[in-house]
Amino acid sequence: MPFPEFDPVLLQIGPFAIRWYALAYIVGILLGWWYLTKLLQQPMLWNPKEATKAVDQPPFTKVQLDDALFYVTLGIILGGRLGFVFFYRPELLWVPIGEWEPILGFLPFPPALAIWQGGMSFHGGLIGVGLATIYFARKYKLNPIAIGDLFACAAPIGLFFGRIANFINGELYGRVSDVPWAIRFPHYDPALGQWTDAPRHPSQLYEAVLEGAVLFIALRLLVVRFRILQYRGAAIGVFLGGYGLARFFVEFFREPDDYPFAGPIGFLTRGMLLSLPMIALGVWLFIRARNQRTATA
Repeated sequence: MPFPEFDPVLLQIGPFAIRWYALAYIVGILLGWWYLTKLLQQPMLWNPKEATKAVDQPPFTKVQLDDALFYVTLGIILGGRLGFVFFYRPELLWVPIGEWEPILGFLPFPPALAIWQGGMSFHGGLIGVGLATIYFARKYKLNPIAIGDLFACAAPIGLFFGRIANFINGELYGRVSDVPWAIRFPHYDPALGQWTDAPRHPSQLYEAVLEGAVLFIALRLLVVRFRILQYRGAAIGVFLGGYGLARFFVEFFREPDDYPFAGPIGFLTRGMLLSLPMIALGVWLFIRARNQRTATA
């Protein structure tokens, strides 16, 4: 199938452009905030199903959640960009000032922070959100693990919209394939020195389904039916392990990054290497949460 001719710019008003990718971030963050407000209105989710009365309460209030939205957004944007630079393109850190592209026509701007030029890393954004959560928890003297559990429940929403935006932009596409649903993404082949349109896996959609929809449904069932929010760290563990496994699997179908610093090592791509620690940490957090809850009971 040919790749649909999407315009990456949704709306252009003079020099200002609203891109699908930016809209995906906004919608994902706002829907995640809305979903968390609904969870905070159900204190029974923090208590065992057999409890006759509420003993535990949500880890923070709706007012505090509104404040957290700013720090989380900052963590996503700065962490995502700096993660891309450190994990994939560290050469951007030492570009001479004379080669910086100006903004507003005259002000030099470091390419390492030029988000509009493309390049964001989920793993960097995850670290950024983690640091933002710790800061927010210290500010209000709250438990960062309990807060992280809630954020983990909403994170797949943003991932879903982010991957859909990747598809619209025609980026992060898959490997060449002859499956019936393969899509002809415009692709520049440096080895051939020309553009090709060989059919490829729509790996962005694979990730949207697995990292977004499936992971959200799994966490939703665990929260509502099995009350895993009473096990501090369990939701974080499920999210980290679930995302890591989904990303590791999809990397077999996704075109490996061709950045000089981030090329594959054997069959392991950079995405696989960054996901392995997530899987290990997720399993450890889930087991630790279960053991601590059992000991407390």
